[in-house]
Amino acid sequence: MTVLAQEILKTFDQLPNTEQIEIALQILRRLAGSDFPPLTNEALILNAEELFLALDQQESERKLIEKTW
Repeated sequence: MTVLAQEILKTFDQLPNTEQIEIALQILRRLAGSDFPPLTNEALILNAEELFLALDQQESERKLIEKTW
């Protein structure tokens, strides 16, 4: 991933959820007509694992915050 793409994602992460959703919808609309090759099972598994780990991290952080309140 390029430095510019990383900066875009960093900026995206700092936006409120409502703006993140709107931007994501706009990106998906632009990509909807694109011709992508089908995902391999390996790619699906890697993406699922990455998503699971990210959600697990969020849950751990949320529990930590709840303990401090």
